[in-house]
Amino acid sequence: MRIKLINPNTTQRMTESMARCAREVAAPGTEIIAVSPTMGPPSIEGYYDEALTSLGLLAEIEAGEKQGVDGYVIACFGDPALYAACELARGPVIGIAEAAMHAANVVAPGFSVVTTLQRTVGMTWHLAKRYGMSRFCKNMRATDVPVLELDVPGSPARQTIVDECCREVEDAIGAPVVEGVTTAVKWTEALVALGLHTAKRGDYARSLAKRYDGVLANFSPR
Repeated sequence: MRIKLINPNTTQRMTESMARCAREVAAPGTEIIAVSPTMGPPSIEGYYDEALTSLGLLAEIEAGEKQGVDGYVIACFGDPALYAACELARGPVIGIAEAAMHAANVVAPGFSVVTTLQRTVGMTWHLAKRYGMSRFCKNMRATDVPVLELDVPGSPARQTIVDECCREVEDAIGAPVVEGVTTAVKWTEALVALGLHTAKRGDYARSLAKRYDGVLANFSPR
């Protein structure tokens, strides 16, 4: 089984960190192909970043289809271009926010999300509503830690995240902490093992063939 893990930003160091986490939980025989696009923002911290990262991400999905990849993980908590990726891919495509929220809803009657910047809290609420999870989501907590600080050696960012989680966990002894990348990898493995593919009728049918203009010409659906 081959699963392509796509970090939609261009920071390769973060991609390598997520790849290590993914490989720790992957089943024997599962190959994790971890990549970053060659174009786009170094971090995704708002709607503008999210919009511009989509092209590089979708190019990686298209490349994965040519490589015969079995499934995909979009390794950004905003799940950028998830539905567009489903149009391109034959195998399952899972966003890490999608996976984490659904898993949290299975193991607990409610959950909270600890995120980075306050400006992304609204974006995360929108995802919860899109996935039908808003009635189970009790709170969104922002640490105001820039995304790239999470991967800087010696940065206090990691402890800030841990402290924020602990404030929540202390209220309920034994409350699990769900991590999106590893959860999405295991979910993708399960769907592939079950022989399930992305539906190619309705919303996720392949894009209609047409010519795109200008710098987007190479993205024209065929």
